[in-house]
Amino acid sequence: MASSIRTCLWFRDGRGREAAEFYCSLIPGSRVETAFSGDNGYGVFSVIDFVLGGVPYQILDAGPMFQLTEAVSISVATDDQAETDRLWSALTSEGGEPTACGWLKDRYGVSWQVYPKRLTELTTNPDKAVAAKAMAAMMKQTKIDIAEIEAALRG
Repeated sequence: MASSIRTCLWFRDGRGREAAEFYCSLIPGSRVETAFSGDNGYGVFSVIDFVLGGVPYQILDAGPMFQLTEAVSISVATDDQAETDRLWSALTSEGGEPTACGWLKDRYGVSWQVYPKRLTELTTNPDKAVAAKAMAAMMKQTKIDIAEIEAALRG
């Protein structure tokens, strides 16, 4: 059953279906649910409903009126460093750009946060000194490298 609540991403270049299929190929438990195109009198548009790892999204591919910004990002907490590395590599390929602290912008202009779940454990550690060191180490990184952060905690 399709969810009645979705985050909608506005695409402007006619590549919305391509992007949804790419994202679904990267995240287990993902699929394109529905897609349709039409002309609403203002121009041609496409709507693509898809699910990433159980979370519903929608792409409205409707022209240049709006653009994607870092104000909205897709956040992925991975099980381990290998999964972080795999997603990071795929999302930054073919024109994607790394930014900082686990953030990147993919080839379609969508911002992502990709990081191992271990990062949250370290940055929310009840020992405030540990949490602060982990946060300071993370702030120096582009792609999150949990081994480097753990090394910084050891001194």
